[in-house]
Amino acid sequence: MEGEDRPLKRGWTTGTCAAGAAKAACAALVSGAFPDPVEVPLPGGQRPAFALAQWRLEPDSATAGIVKDAGDDPDVTHGALVLATVRRGPAGSGITFRAGPGVGVATRPGLPIAVGEPAINPVPRRMIAEAIGEVAGGEGDFEVEVSVADGEEMARKTLNARLGIVGGISILGTTGIVVPYSCAAWIASIHRGVDVARAMGLDHVIGATGSASEAAAQKLHGAPEVALIDMGDFVGGMLKYIRAHPVARVTVAGGVAKMSKLAQGLLDLHSKRGLPDLTALAEIAVSAGAQAPLPERIGSANTVAEAFELAREAAVPLGAHVARAAWETAAGVLGTEEIALEILVFDRDGNLVGHVPFAPAHSESRPLNRR
Repeated sequence: MEGEDRPLKRGWTTGTCAAGAAKAACAALVSGAFPDPVEVPLPGGQRPAFALAQWRLEPDSATAGIVKDAGDDPDVTHGALVLATVRRGPAGSGITFRAGPGVGVATRPGLPIAVGEPAINPVPRRMIAEAIGEVAGGEGDFEVEVSVADGEEMARKTLNARLGIVGGISILGTTGIVVPYSCAAWIASIHRGVDVARAMGLDHVIGATGSASEAAAQKLHGAPEVALIDMGDFVGGMLKYIRAHPVARVTVAGGVAKMSKLAQGLLDLHSKRGLPDLTALAEIAVSAGAQAPLPERIGSANTVAEAFELAREAAVPLGAHVARAAWETAAGVLGTEEIALEILVFDRDGNLVGHVPFAPAHSESRPLNRR
């Protein structure tokens, strides 16, 4: 019935599309005919089929293309034309990979692929090799060049440049399937950002909830771009990864609204997970010395920004106490004195209104869960 909610449509990763295109191209190179549609074996055993958008057979190579459908996920590569050109390789070379136009190349250590290699991640490489094996049998020596139309332009909307991937997008995927709004890609980019920073020898990373707080924190510390982790709302995801892959110092920076949620014990700061609790913020204001009727006014404020303005007018250091409570939440996730944690809270103008300097994230701290 019209108006009813429907399940979100799943999509396919760039890795799946590349594997399908490579399989079709290899089949044409071996037999002279392109399978259309072409089936792709996924890591979980599924075998989706894809129509070819382009194909071309030449004396020494074959090229096939598949248009990526990301389903209902807001993916920058939705609608991208993923192309694979397959050529025969030297005997004993196995499956080798090249970055064609629109696919990036790794220039920094710490990524799942070596410096100088095309940005085709390990699982897509295995998927491509398996797909080729289905049509080539024992003939296993092929060069696979993966291209993405307009991929260099798409890459400007991703974190590739920060991670040291230049020239285009990455060919990604672990299951072959895109789950809408799963945020898996964002979490993966956080992990890669930490990995690159560690591999570059940095002992300090900065995770920020947004671009304004990131710029302010970078300016405060004079930090290089590689130290910046685009944490977004996933402070818990970043801290858990750093706990398992430690760096000496971690800064968590954000605006007053997001950091108030962290102070209240939330580790996913997205608005869909709930708005900041102004009643809890009023309780923090009391701990900061607020006298009646200020706590009541903060509890009934329209926004967190308004609550902070009320506290500022009353000379109540609300930001400092929010920062301290946020530090306790974050330190509880890290749970080790081997990592020093800093909290920065900025207002909408980029002014620092709350700060807890670096201190060991001792295991006695726990998320507050005040909500």
